[in-house]
Amino acid sequence: MIDVYNALPQIAQYILVLLGVVFCKISFNKISPSLTQQSAFIFYRFYCQQLAEKVNKEKNSDSQRKIAGFIASVITITPLMIIVWLFEEFIAVPIIWQALLLFAALGSFNLNNLGKAVATQLNVQDKYQAKQTLSPWLSRDSDQLSPIGISKACIEMLILRKFQQQFAIGFFFIFIGPLAALSFRLLLETHYSWNIKHHQFRFFGRFINKTINILQWLPSRLFLLLLVLTSINQNILLFWRLVKKLFFTNNNSIFIAYCAYILGIKLGGVAMYSKNKIRRVSFNDQGQQPQAKDIIATMKQLNLVMTLAFGILISIVIVTAILVKQ
Repeated sequence: MIDVYNALPQIAQYILVLLGVVFCKISFNKISPSLTQQSAFIFYRFYCQQLAEKVNKEKNSDSQRKIAGFIASVITITPLMIIVWLFEEFIAVPIIWQALLLFAALGSFNLNNLGKAVATQLNVQDKYQAKQTLSPWLSRDSDQLSPIGISKACIEMLILRKFQQQFAIGFFFIFIGPLAALSFRLLLETHYSWNIKHHQFRFFGRFINKTINILQWLPSRLFLLLLVLTSINQNILLFWRLVKKLFFTNNNSIFIAYCAYILGIKLGGVAMYSKNKIRRVSFNDQGQQPQAKDIIATMKQLNLVMTLAFGILISIVIVTAILVKQ
């Protein structure tokens, strides 16, 4: 078995590691559902907040804040990656090291349970508890969210977290390697901490925001392709015509817009960040306002996408294993 694994091309080896780590994380979440990946980077987020307080001064000009954000990003992430890269030289069994880095990089696989909990609380009209459950996972303000706002925020969070912390990290792991996957997760956490939608980070977080958008472009288009393949119906050409203008935009708007159309709901629009109203792009203005049932529908759609992705990966491993044996 080990000989077969060693004979496989590197991409197939990485796929097997990814499948094994995902299985471990899913099992771990079932054993301890209350312990999520949210807490894994809590110290890193705390560091980012403290660093921003030190160097992101209101008295500085906009250009000074941009430069400070660039320097802060470089001095935060680069040393960590160099340390991890150097430490790899001392690892006798590379597959274990790869699995550990991927385990740390991948986000929580408890998102379905979270979505179900929010939907259940909304169905029994427990708005307060729904906000309490969802709030730690949001960047926007949640204090004044209505049931419709909670549903919309939950749906958008599920879409983005599934893509960013599962799909995109898996993409970078398979095609570049474990160090790239962990680097992307650290960039993500920095982006969450210095989100430019919060007025105090509008310029300070500009560099990290653009970096994340550039890195996400290709995996987000692959994610969109899987969304299309798992939602084929008589309206697919119409939906594509509606979202194709977003294909070359440097953000995640295209697959959020596509989800809005296939679910028949409104997404995007106005949201509150640090007590300030931000007018985001809205999608599918002719759709219905999101409800609790749409959270469940979103999870089902995302589960189809992830299942198809894993099916493709398993097929690649099987085909390469057959070719190696011949």
